[in-house]
Amino acid sequence: MDLNLHRSETAQSATATMGQFHSTTSRAIQITRTIGIVAAGMFIIALALVFLVAPRAQDAAGGQVQRIFYFHVSSAWNGFGAWIVTAIAGALYLKRRDLRFDRIAASSAEIGVLFITMVLFTGMLWARPVWNTWWTWDFKLTLSALQFLMYIAYLMLRTGIDDPHRRARFSAVYGIIGSLTIPLNFLVSRVLDSIHPAVFGPSVNATQQGGFGITPDMGMILGFCCITFTMLYVYMLRTRIGLQERADALAARRAELSY
Repeated sequence: MDLNLHRSETAQSATATMGQFHSTTSRAIQITRTIGIVAAGMFIIALALVFLVAPRAQDAAGGQVQRIFYFHVSSAWNGFGAWIVTAIAGALYLKRRDLRFDRIAASSAEIGVLFITMVLFTGMLWARPVWNTWWTWDFKLTLSALQFLMYIAYLMLRTGIDDPHRRARFSAVYGIIGSLTIPLNFLVSRVLDSIHPAVFGPSVNATQQGGFGITPDMGMILGFCCITFTMLYVYMLRTRIGLQERADALAARRAELSY
């Protein structure tokens, strides 16, 4: 009798927990959908700006092929930004031991893989007609490939550890260390003799500095593309976090009902 009463109370508690979860997430889902709609609209505008409005680049920068640059830089912006979010969320987990931050870190890393893949892919598409090769083992390009592999290793590390808090600790430390490659990637084409152009800022290689010949109009379109891709990142991040939260809530309910 007492056992049945305890199971009944546990079931009622689990049901109440799920009810509270659904009520608190419904508003978040609506916000995420709104962000997704805005991001989709901005992406359509960005495509129009890149292919219909942006001026043709100088031949040294690839001419029409240079339009890939808008997607390449925007992807890099968010690929690096995703790793920074992973590192910050990991640091917050280490400080507060709250698995919510681990969910943010893991979700951001998964999306970062997508953006870094786009960086490598668009870079190769631009390099083939301009450098006459798909790939060269320039230090900056090699470092970008290493960052992609580090993202993959981060996700593989998480799959090899079952305990949630132990997994979060190891992942947090790895994410913080991995984020150190971001400023290195930014600086390498500015302090070393790199084949990769330094689009913004000074460089020791005068032939590569400002190699894209960015005009004010191109700069504005690039800024809009970066904002657009950031909106897409935020939408995907919120969506992925929401999926993980629902999965964790379902697992917690199953644990309570099986007690």
